[in-house]
Amino acid sequence: MIGSLVDRPLIQRLFQFGALVSRGMTLGVRGVALDTRGRVCLVRHTYVEGWHLPGGGIEIGENAIDSMVREFREEAEIVVEAADTLRLHGFFRSTAATGRDHIAVYVAPTFTLLGPKAPDREIAQSDFFALDALPKDTTRATHSRLDEIVHGLSPTATW
Repeated sequence: MIGSLVDRPLIQRLFQFGALVSRGMTLGVRGVALDTRGRVCLVRHTYVEGWHLPGGGIEIGENAIDSMVREFREEAEIVVEAADTLRLHGFFRSTAATGRDHIAVYVAPTFTLLGPKAPDREIAQSDFFALDALPKDTTRATHSRLDEIVHGLSPTATW
């Protein structure tokens, strides 16, 4: 029952509103993991449309790097070899929803894939895709971050 409710846009907005009320501003992370074949890891959530870079909210008492390491593991079965190897690509303000979301994007130069991620209540699917063959519903922000990273472009200020 809960799984069927979570994918509705109204429920997503209520979750975001709850975060806004309880935090005022949200901080999150997203990560770019390119495998040795040049494919990028993307995830599809159960509660929002499209394919995204793995990531999520920074928990209380957690720093951004530790959060990214945790999110890679939880959402994609990716283990970062050494947390200090994560490279910050940029820090972005999301203008969607409340406009108070801020996202740090990290690139993982080395990692181990433990195996395919089994679907759960948050992640419907996780997979690697060639950069020239991303799923058609890959988000605009995901495309933008990948273009910046792959082509060595400066990050924009907004998500």
